[in-house]
Amino acid sequence: MKRPHILIVDDEPNIIMSLEFLMRKNGYQVSLARNGTEALEAVDRTPFDVILLDIMMPDVDGYQVCQHVKAQPDRQATKVIFLSAKSKDSDILKGYEVGADLYISKPFSTRLLMEKVKEFLNSPT
Repeated sequence: MKRPHILIVDDEPNIIMSLEFLMRKNGYQVSLARNGTEALEAVDRTPFDVILLDIMMPDVDGYQVCQHVKAQPDRQATKVIFLSAKSKDSDILKGYEVGADLYISKPFSTRLLMEKVKEFLNSPT
């Protein structure tokens, strides 16, 4: 069985580092994108099981990345989890409207995040 592959998209190096450490520690294969453009390229190249996605990034925002993923017929199984400092109801609603599977506001509990990632990876598509 292949190891689950997770894409972490964030323009904040500290967040990328801690999430990468957490995901690798849990045995997942990890790819990183430091902005929306890199994320779009990564998604077109590789099928990911889960994408941890920041919304506010300098070029292409997380909403656009999520829409792009969900528009691909062969990426329908990919779970998108938004991790964002935008915590207004309208931001969260927009996240779900563009296809997010989960929206977690920053600062978030890494324990909760790991539970959710495991849940998504163990659920039948």
